[in-house]
Amino acid sequence: MAIKRFDGKSGRIVEVEYDSAILAGNPLGDPSLRRFHVWLPPGYDQGLGHDRGKRYPVLFDLAGYTGSGLSHTNWQGFDENVPERAARLIHQHKMTGCVLVFPDCFTALGGNQYINSPAIGDYADYLTRELIPFVDQEFRTLADREHRGCFGKSSGGYGAMIHGMRYSRYWGAIANHSGDAYFDFIYRSDWPNTLTQLARFRDEKQRDGEWQLPGSHRNDGMDDGRIAAFLQYAWKRARLNHDEMHCLMNLCMAASYDPDPDAPNGFRVPFDMDTGELLPARWQNWLRHDPVRLVKRLGKNLHKLRGVYMDCGWRDQYHIQYGSRMLAMELRRQGIAHRYEEFDGTHSGIDHRMDVSLPYLTKALR
Repeated sequence: MAIKRFDGKSGRIVEVEYDSAILAGNPLGDPSLRRFHVWLPPGYDQGLGHDRGKRYPVLFDLAGYTGSGLSHTNWQGFDENVPERAARLIHQHKMTGCVLVFPDCFTALGGNQYINSPAIGDYADYLTRELIPFVDQEFRTLADREHRGCFGKSSGGYGAMIHGMRYSRYWGAIANHSGDAYFDFIYRSDWPNTLTQLARFRDEKQRDGEWQLPGSHRNDGMDDGRIAAFLQYAWKRARLNHDEMHCLMNLCMAASYDPDPDAPNGFRVPFDMDTGELLPARWQNWLRHDPVRLVKRLGKNLHKLRGVYMDCGWRDQYHIQYGSRMLAMELRRQGIAHRYEEFDGTHSGIDHRMDVSLPYLTKALR
């Protein structure tokens, strides 16, 4: 597929550095000085006459797990990156100009859910209390919530939905592509793999013969040393295999949904690491962050938005379509205006859905 460059009229990417006071001293030791990109649309630098000094709506792109904003502005083989996609849509008159912000919220656990966590860092505050005013100060944005939105896929879609419910005073519209929802489906079924990976790192190695609980056994979600050992292993590896990466992902989710400053590593896990028994008190802490449950309590905040967009592939390998349908049904019950679409696709290779969401957002925010 050939990507048209529009003869230099594809906008401009600005690289920015921002040293965050909120991320300073975060528990994972991740850098507080972050480099991120801001895309300025075609015409931003050439404003003449009545267009001189024109201000634009702004959209924050929340990357999915293992991603960062910088990856969304990189060259893409056989595809468009996000700025190229936006420029094409503008030149096709399918969306209006906007400023796109690509924050870096990557962590040593592979990412985060764009919420505040004492085990990871306060990334919701980082976005809303630091990056929003910084961007509004440095660029010609329409600097109010009525003209500001966020969007993302997977963990980024989750972040967009949570920000719409919890931080509606900052956002005017959101778009959620295949965002994490219905935790009983998407996370719970993956924990057996996580426990099997962690078992490789327990102090007392398993042997053939009669099985016995290890002497270090705990039944409170606390680490007995195997999580810390796995993390040290993961941080030294050049590349993790599929199962190891999903193990790291679930530990990232545990640090997001069940942080405990008194626990080893700063969080607990929701299953007995030896027997696989569900720990109900721990799992309840996860469910408090499940959008399917949160929307029943916080959905009223979505009424304040000018647009709520959701979509999901009906063959999503994490089964997120079921949670997305439950979310859409609850929005309908609450009388919240929204648009929910499904398409023939999985969780992967769905950037083309931004051809729908970006025009939707810019129309709602202009």
